[in-house]
Amino acid sequence: MRVIITGGTGLIGSALAKNLAADGHEVISLSRNPAKHTFPQGVRGVEWDSKTAVGWGHLADGVDAIVNLAGAPIAGTGLFPSRWTAERKRRIRQSRIDAGTAVTEAVAAATNKPKLIVQSSGIDYYGNVPSDKVITETSPHGRGFLADVTVDWENSTAEVEAMGVRRVIIRTGIVLSMESGALPITVLPFKFFAGGPLGSGEQWWPWIHLDDEVRAIRFLLEDDSASGPYNLCTPNPLKNKDFAKKIGQVMNRPAFFPTPAFALKLGLGEIAAIVLDGRRAIPQKLQSEGFEFKFPTAEAALRDIL
Repeated sequence: MRVIITGGTGLIGSALAKNLAADGHEVISLSRNPAKHTFPQGVRGVEWDSKTAVGWGHLADGVDAIVNLAGAPIAGTGLFPSRWTAERKRRIRQSRIDAGTAVTEAVAAATNKPKLIVQSSGIDYYGNVPSDKVITETSPHGRGFLADVTVDWENSTAEVEAMGVRRVIIRTGIVLSMESGALPITVLPFKFFAGGPLGSGEQWWPWIHLDDEVRAIRFLLEDDSASGPYNLCTPNPLKNKDFAKKIGQVMNRPAFFPTPAFALKLGLGEIAAIVLDGRRAIPQKLQSEGFEFKFPTAEAALRDIL
């Protein structure tokens, strides 16, 4: 396959690019500054402005797939989440719309259209669901900033379907990796014997191991019948309090020091929602189509990572 990845230097994009290249596939990783990055053998860094198809759009002609993962980081780039100012929220939303517009522009200009667009999204599509209700791909989208952003993100490449291009939407859960994301900051208190649930701990965490995230995307890239939205999360989500217990068991640390919701909101502001909100989402479509998870349980995933 020949695959273009936008956001190819991010956590998921870089892991996917490396995985594809290791199997002999040709990978083009779009980056605003490719000179700053070291790409694995078989991965070619190409510069783009993250807004248009200028300078790279011709590469879309005849490509097997474009995986659109680009977008400003929801939690910022440091270990601790950055507050959502009005300007940050604007950038988070606009960066995703711009990237989708660029992909759509490249597809429209291609004589031989790409076979597939994989459009990134998030499990936040469903909003905060403070109950034990099971969420599948047919559940309606929710309310709130992140839910609204994911709707706009998904719609940013919707036009390619009218061009005859198959489109898959990946609604990714909490990706477990110590490189970035929610896990490093969640684990930090446990290192000092002060770990525990966040807020009430009753919120459901639909997580996924980074390896399974990449494997699921590969599965969808290689399945010619795949289309529409897919929840990319474990079939065994846990409430945050139970997830904290698993971390404690794996690290041999106590897990009964809660961080009050008011403290998180006071320290982080509105962005605290990324750990305090939850939904009991499951990967119904992915499993029904035959995907098997390498790390289906939190204990297996955490032992592998930690």
